Amino acid sequence: MEQLASPVVTACDSDILRSVFTKSVIEDNIPEDQWRDYAAKMVRDFAGQAMVEPELLDRIMQK
Repeated sequence: MEQLASPVVTACDSDILRSVFTKSVIEDNIPEDQWRDYAAKMVRDFAGQAMVEPELLDRIMQK
C-alpha cells in the first residue's frame, strides 16, 4: 500500500496562519492564556495532523 506524504506547513502557510490568528485574537477577544491552544487547533485543522511543532506555534503567536 502506498503511504501518503505528511502535509507540510510552508513559510507562506505559516504567514497566513499568523495573520488569521492575529485577526481572530483581536476580533474574538481571545484571552492570551488561550492563544497556544487556539493556534494549535488552527494548525491541526489546516494541516490535518494531530502533532504540531512548538516552533510553529511560537511563530504564529509572536507579538
